Amino acid sequence: LNSFIARTNTCGELRSAHVGQEVTLYGWIQYQRQDQFLVLRDFQGLTQILIPQDEARSHVKKLLSKAPVESVVRVTGIVCPRPPGQENPKMPTGDIEVKAETAEILNSCKKLPFEIKDFVKKSEALRMQYRYLDMRSFQLQYNLRLRSQIVMRMREYLCNLHGFVDVETPTLFKRTPGGAKEFLVPSREAGKFYSLPQSPQQFKQLLMVGGLDRYFQVARCYRDEGSRPDRQPEFTQVDIEMSFVDQAGIQRLIEGLLQYSWPEERGSIVTPFPSMTYKEALADYGTDKPDTRFGMKIVDISDFLRSSDIQFVQNALSYPRGTVKAICIPQGVRYLKNKDLESLKASAKSQFNQEIMEIICRPDGSLKSLLTKFLGEEQQSELIRVLNMQEDDVALLAAGEHKRVCSALGSLRLESADLLEAAGLVLRDPRTFHFLWVVDFPLFLPKEENPTELESAHHPFTAPHPSDASLLYSDPTKVRSQHYDLVLNGSEVGGGSIRIHSAEQQRFVLEKVLKEDSEVLSHLLEALEFGAPPHGGIALGLDRLISLVVDAPSIRDVIAFPKSFRGRDLMGNAPDYVAPEELEPYHIQVSWPLEEKEAKKN
Repeated sequence: LNSFIARTNTCGELRSAHVGQEVTLYGWIQYQRQDQFLVLRDFQGLTQILIPQDEARSHVKKLLSKAPVESVVRVTGIVCPRPPGQENPKMPTGDIEVKAETAEILNSCKKLPFEIKDFVKKSEALRMQYRYLDMRSFQLQYNLRLRSQIVMRMREYLCNLHGFVDVETPTLFKRTPGGAKEFLVPSREAGKFYSLPQSPQQFKQLLMVGGLDRYFQVARCYRDEGSRPDRQPEFTQVDIEMSFVDQAGIQRLIEGLLQYSWPEERGSIVTPFPSMTYKEALADYGTDKPDTRFGMKIVDISDFLRSSDIQFVQNALSYPRGTVKAICIPQGVRYLKNKDLESLKASAKSQFNQEIMEIICRPDGSLKSLLTKFLGEEQQSELIRVLNMQEDDVALLAAGEHKRVCSALGSLRLESADLLEAAGLVLRDPRTFHFLWVVDFPLFLPKEENPTELESAHHPFTAPHPSDASLLYSDPTKVRSQHYDLVLNGSEVGGGSIRIHSAEQQRFVLEKVLKEDSEVLSHLLEALEFGAPPHGGIALGLDRLISLVVDAPSIRDVIAFPKSFRGRDLMGNAPDYVAPEELEPYHIQVSWPLEEKEAKKN
């Protein structure tokens, strides 16, 4: 850590064994105390510097006493033991201090917009505007350094242990049909634009056609979709592709990769990861990315209520995909207020147009619900058994179309967990890591805006499940895909598939099923005709994975220079206006809305 530079030690490495040594430290002044001492900070830690009080070194005292906090200084001095009783066991360097002999202010710091301390609350906008200051905090330093270590271990595993080749693919390409919205980049040819790739998908498939066999890349990707807590317009993924591989092979590779690169301080992870079909995930958890750290699984009570005289239940079950399901909230009576239950019901209504009925288990074992007047004592006892209800539990019941009911209850399951944890009941330990493979997704889904048309559930290059290959040509809505998602603690951290390697099948999917213009992908279709090997791959969302490892509330906390929630760079004020003469070579003229014209004039 001290090679090539003038310091002898970092601010985090001095111990009692260094007592008596002369050292030279460089760092930032963390804080000062009564002109007696200051604490110097660098990337590795803190060291207490004793300010000399003797006349011979009065110039050193004056220099260090007047230096503003966060100024950059060089200090040379002798390592001394701290006086008895003044040791600080909370600091790794807490047994020693450095008695300053010479010092130099390398750069003085002006008044700060916020204090550089992890416990000081700062707005995210302010943090991003002064990101270079925010980066001095211990937590952000830790996050970025851990990210670097994990990526390096991933490179070792893929390149050194398994023969993968690291290939950089272009970031200026052309539009890909379907999928996320892409950023456009103008060219000097009138009317022609590049697109920034949302992933290196086509390139990695072409590398397999080229015989590279095993490819990976820490790839920068772009999506013009705005930002959410787990999304950025530009993001990083660990992109992987292999020839002559099946789904099980990719899964084993990723399990080994994560096990090898997993940080020791986060405990060990157990492989193989459990697997669940898309249908099972939706039925039991109401989502294709289940958080399996806690229970509260969705229970199907359709058969139990099928013979009842409850009108809304019978109405729901009369439909082809009708169902009645429920979740049980443990200790809901104790931890949730009436307003919480009303909020949950309102949420299901507003998000899913789904009515919810509550069932409360009283201390005497009886049920309190609008449902009970339709059920005898024996039926109520059976319902308690089916839902596995205990005293003070609350069940939320929904009846209607299967997917809507499952999605609504899946959302309420997570909202209920948030409410329970806010009230003091711990359900999801952030220090535990539950990985899960979700498989057997549908290959196609009806378009939201036009349900009679189909779109790819993931992307148009995913191969159909071998058992369903014939259905591709007769009933594509029933085809399962060879797609697989990797889920960690309820967040999708990776996704991949076995690809279509037949030009004929790829053309059929594009033209006949998706009604896309295959000419846009003529280069890929032609490549598949020149002896393309069977191949498959996966991409791990690096930002999201690291944010879960360090328990960060947002992926912005593990990216050095992230964009804001609205996709803006608040530090550099990007995107920004460009002068009309700079747009001329690109044959672009901006048409301003009237109010913006006026604002620019003023």
